[in-house]
Amino acid sequence: MLSVEDWAEIRRLARSEGLSIKEIARQVGVARNTVRTALRSEAPPSYRRKKGSSIVDAVEPEIRRLLMATPRMATTVIAERIGWARSMTVLKDRVRELRPLYLPPDPAGRTEYRPGELAQWDLWFPATEVPIEVGKARLPVVVGVSGYSRFMVAQMVPSREAHDILSGNLACLISLGAVPRSGVYDNEGALVSRHGGKATLSAPFQNFRGMLGMKVIVLRPRDPESKGVVERHNGYLETSFLPGRRFSSPADFNAQLSEWLVRANSRVHATLRCRPTERFEEDKAAMMPLPPVLPDTSLKGTTRLGRDHWVRVGTCDYSVHPKAIGRLVEVSATPDLVVVTCGGEVVACHKRSWARHRTVTDPEHDRAREQMRIARGLLPIDEKDDEVEVRDLSVYDRATGVA
Repeated sequence: MLSVEDWAEIRRLARSEGLSIKEIARQVGVARNTVRTALRSEAPPSYRRKKGSSIVDAVEPEIRRLLMATPRMATTVIAERIGWARSMTVLKDRVRELRPLYLPPDPAGRTEYRPGELAQWDLWFPATEVPIEVGKARLPVVVGVSGYSRFMVAQMVPSREAHDILSGNLACLISLGAVPRSGVYDNEGALVSRHGGKATLSAPFQNFRGMLGMKVIVLRPRDPESKGVVERHNGYLETSFLPGRRFSSPADFNAQLSEWLVRANSRVHATLRCRPTERFEEDKAAMMPLPPVLPDTSLKGTTRLGRDHWVRVGTCDYSVHPKAIGRLVEVSATPDLVVVTCGGEVVACHKRSWARHRTVTDPEHDRAREQMRIARGLLPIDEKDDEVEVRDLSVYDRATGVA
């Protein structure tokens, strides 16, 4: 058989040197017909071993008949049907070779996103604790990624409660400047409940998506692959944003994250082979505009204020002016503030505590309580510095007739 080296030399002598077939045959030491064959061939010679016979050849027609009727029939069942008593290895090899001929084509799909079509949303829990009022806490971050441009937005929030998650979601949409037509969410307990396998959105979530006019797609439980875009971006945040950073507060975390996102959205995306910012304008143009009236994502509640004039938001208690005792008060909480009103008048305004199990008291409310107790005669007017009145014990002697 002609070697690849001789084949290449023959073609060189003919094309480059312009030698005749007879001269080439003399120089290379091969027959002239071999030279002619090499010149006609556009591919180098290769050795193909002649396929030998196999013990499966005799039963191959029967195997084909079974696969034609049932393409996914197991090899062990085929062996039983044809009465195979020889090596299973050679039978499995032949069935593996023949089966694709009878299976319907199964091409792999590729997920493609149209401009403005959807964004995927998730909660990311950074592997670091952020300083809060007392101690440190590991707080959730709302992360959103547009499917078409892969433009990423994110915001740290105080808790996994619905009003905090939706506040972070709204902040992300405001930074986008538009609303994707659909949002993909997993089964976060504060937003979605399942009954009989059917997903039901919570009332705050329904109000939120209704004000935005956004479609909500809820994934099946335990199906993170269906929102793989945002899951991969969570990993990118973990490996590229967090390392080497220190944070003094949640506000500092959000400030550093916002600055980093500008650079992250300007990098060349590994899948798109372009920068998310280069596709974002087209993406944003196809999204819905923000509504003229944004959704109110604050926590709302009404309660009758008791003598213990504190209201609870999450796990923390916030003082209220005691003049509202016995009256209905409206409580509103955002990630930043807790505001209590009574009849349209603000009776408490506190900075929201991101720590848990805290009691937040306004000194003015303390003074008002003391003044009201003095006015009712519950405290002596001259009581100061927590002094306790000392009772004259002779009073008890006279009352009991001892003295």
